[in-house]
Amino acid sequence: MYLGELISLGVAFSWTITALCIEYASKKLGTLSVNFLRLLLGFFLTGSLLLVITGRFFPQGTDSDTWLWMSVSGLIGFVFGDFCLFYSYILIGSRFGQLFMTLAPPAAAISGAIILGESMRGMAWVGMFVTLIGIALSIFSRGEKGRRMHIKLPLKGVLLGIGAGLGQGVGLVFSKLGMEHYSESAIGSSAEVIKMIPFAASQIRMIVGTISFLIILLITKKLHNVKPAFHDKKIGLSVVLGTIFGPFLGVAFSLMAVQYTESGIASTIMALTPIIIILPSVVILKQKITPLEIVGAIISVAGVSLFFL
Repeated sequence: MYLGELISLGVAFSWTITALCIEYASKKLGTLSVNFLRLLLGFFLTGSLLLVITGRFFPQGTDSDTWLWMSVSGLIGFVFGDFCLFYSYILIGSRFGQLFMTLAPPAAAISGAIILGESMRGMAWVGMFVTLIGIALSIFSRGEKGRRMHIKLPLKGVLLGIGAGLGQGVGLVFSKLGMEHYSESAIGSSAEVIKMIPFAASQIRMIVGTISFLIILLITKKLHNVKPAFHDKKIGLSVVLGTIFGPFLGVAFSLMAVQYTESGIASTIMALTPIIIILPSVVILKQKITPLEIVGAIISVAGVSLFFL
């Protein structure tokens, strides 16, 4: 009873753990190194799962269109989106970084209408407006002695947070496009291969992301920056936990959640991360959080829920 809802809540906690771990690792290693290590480890974990279920380490039943659109999704979602997200963790922290991720549903809705011809219901526009209000309440504050409202966060961090939300949302649309081609090309494959399509498609994104970040690290001559992850136990553990609870278990349980409850309910509960992360930010990171920031996070998540009504 309520299994899907409980799994969805577990996913929200899983992504909270990921955000906190990746924030720590990014501040120690840098954004490029953490992205590279996370995707590389995620690639091997996903490949191992595919090997156990399908007997093959790499995706099966794909075609060129599948690789094309999943690669585009990987570039937009993992390379651009996650780079912005992890960099924003360094400048404004994982709590605000996750708050900006509530922009992903509006970005997905708009890009889905443009790219896939999907229709946007009136409630989606309302949800978009409510989400923006929630974010604004969290990042704006009134100056001393009644001065006008201003953004209390570094502008660069805000722009990176926006980029992260947009990258996640647009990348999701291209993932959907790639998954549609994958489902068609995999017709006739074994039941195990078809069942694992979401994981195999995710592995394609990881392959593209890993290669892209490796090239960037080589060009910028920063590949040596990944070494501390293999010598410092805290950094290494943060990267491992951030990978396991993020692209590996987080994705697996999110897919499982929608099997046991409605996708709208699951998506809304999984979007609770900006609220859940408040407590560990206070207890673990010793951050001072204003009541307005808490209200803003709640309103922003409420806006996300309106997309699924």
